[in-house]
Amino acid sequence: MSAIKSKNTSPEKKIFSELRKRQIHFQKHYKHVVGTPDVALPSKKIAVFIDGDFWHGFRYPLWKGRLNSQFWNKKIERNRERDKKYHRKLRNMGWKVLRVWEHQINKDFNRTVDRIAALLKDKA
Repeated sequence: MSAIKSKNTSPEKKIFSELRKRQIHFQKHYKHVVGTPDVALPSKKIAVFIDGDFWHGFRYPLWKGRLNSQFWNKKIERNRERDKKYHRKLRNMGWKVLRVWEHQINKDFNRTVDRIAALLKDKA
C-alpha cells in the first residue's frame, strides 16, 4: 500500500497538464485550506478535487459488500465522511467546490477538463 500515491496521480497529472496547455494558472495541492484541493484558485475561492473511484468510494453502497476486509470498508467510509466534511467546510467558507471522479476523466477527458476550466475561468 505504500506504493499508492496520494499526490500527482496519473489522473491529476493529465488534468494539470491540460490546464497548463490552456494557460490556466492554478495552485496544486493547496495546503492553506481544509482538504488540500488538488487544483485551487485561492483568489476566487475555487477548489477542485480529483478523486479515485475506489479510494473515495464512488457508488460505494453498490459494491461495499464485495470487499472481503473490514479494514477496506472502514477506510473508504472514513474517506467518504472526510470528503463530505471538507466539502461542507469549504462551502461554508465561501468556496466553490468541484469534485471530479477518475472514471469521468477516463471516459470523457475533454468534457471533464472543460468543466474544470469553465469553473476556473468564471469571473464571479
